[in-house]
Amino acid sequence: MLSSLWKKKTSLMVGIDIGSHSIKAVLLSQNDTGYVLETVAIEAMPRGAIVDREIQDIDAVGKVVAKIRKKISSSVSQAASAVSGQTVITKIIYMDVALNEQELASQIEIEADSLIPYPLDEVSLDFESLDINESDPSKINVLLSAARTESVEARVAALDAGGFDAKVIDVESYAISRAFDLTLRQLPDDAADKVVATVDLGATMTLFSVTEASKHIYSRDQLFGGEQYTRAIVSYYNKSFEDAELAKLTNDLPANYTFEVLAPFHTILVQQIRRAIQMFLTTSGQEKIDYLVISGGSALVEGIEQLLTEELAIHTVIANPFSGMEISTKIDQEQLVKTAPRLMVAAGLALRSFVPWHI
Repeated sequence: MLSSLWKKKTSLMVGIDIGSHSIKAVLLSQNDTGYVLETVAIEAMPRGAIVDREIQDIDAVGKVVAKIRKKISSSVSQAASAVSGQTVITKIIYMDVALNEQELASQIEIEADSLIPYPLDEVSLDFESLDINESDPSKINVLLSAARTESVEARVAALDAGGFDAKVIDVESYAISRAFDLTLRQLPDDAADKVVATVDLGATMTLFSVTEASKHIYSRDQLFGGEQYTRAIVSYYNKSFEDAELAKLTNDLPANYTFEVLAPFHTILVQQIRRAIQMFLTTSGQEKIDYLVISGGSALVEGIEQLLTEELAIHTVIANPFSGMEISTKIDQEQLVKTAPRLMVAAGLALRSFVPWHI
């Protein structure tokens, strides 16, 4: 299947992850053996430009996107970004297998009125036909996604202001699941058939996403992120927020920070992930999580990989979606290792260049 995809000519899209602390961008291409990482770019976001996953200042975000634009080949103008948070709704619904695409779209709009707790004129809908329902072969499973239109339009406007053509607005949890396939080579050989959770540690939110046999089956946001660690550094060492962020990334901290800051953060992190796992197991009926993949800006906080493996008794790896991938000579590979976990969402969005979409 992958070999047939690689033979197709596609219009490349830049995957652009618009976060509260930074914007991350990834551009992938293909050759005869697989994906090629062409470009990565990260630019800091002004504080307050995004709050609770929602863009508050389109002009400010657009200016940061424009900085990203300068680092991307001028021949690639299309971009994919994503919405996330509490206003994004995803559901599996069951439709008549005999419906064609147009009939399906019409029927889904009717069904959505009773499934979505917002007026339909305030939401943007999309859907993806999945597989035949095992319990009832006359039905097909359809993934319905809905987001507040204002959230979608804000991202489109910011990308436009920065010089990109917004081709796709995805859902962040789907981007994570798509990028998970790129991390399989980091896990044991049986991971493709197992239950694997990806924990994306953002600045203020953590996305807990689960795949079973490489199919996305669950996702949930938690109000927890690396900003708590940063604020602890601010409090203990009388640093500005910006200096604390830099100190966190460079490990430029006093020797006693291990006990004052790192250990308490580790404790909270384990509690949050353990709670997320328990909630998933309770609602899904699954018996266990087989593997954990940790991504996001806080994935490289000292000791997380070993901590989670020991405390949760689950084989844990720090995500590198570019592991084993051909890397452009323009990219500093040593720096890429340090930033790769932050680029998980952007990598998943960049993969939209090679898969179909309805929009």
